[in-house]
Amino acid sequence: MHRRPVGDMGESVAVDFLRRKGFEILERNYLKPWGEIDIVGVKGGIVRFLEVKTISRENSAVPMHHQPEDLVDRRKLAKLARTAQLYMEEKGDTREYQIDVVGVVLSHKTRTARCRLLEQAL
Repeated sequence: MHRRPVGDMGESVAVDFLRRKGFEILERNYLKPWGEIDIVGVKGGIVRFLEVKTISRENSAVPMHHQPEDLVDRRKLAKLARTAQLYMEEKGDTREYQIDVVGVVLSHKTRTARCRLLEQAL
């Protein structure tokens, strides 16, 4: 599978996963010239900016021992933090916020997905 369809599918799976965990989803794909936030949600009164990383186990380029969240590096987290801060300013939202990562592993063969939420990734 190509990267964009896998990423889109992973984000949809992540939204369902987060809703089941009690998140209210505010926005998807908040895009600015300096960065993108995959999902903006709220849980427990805290605004959560979520980066979703998806891998397909059918993709031989991804070693089996790698987890999708391993692909989110410090540079990406710093960019996400700047975009989150600007989002909060733009919305005039004074609530507490944090950066989280959702790792999604898709298996097209078994038609399953596994999600893992890493809270306060930064």
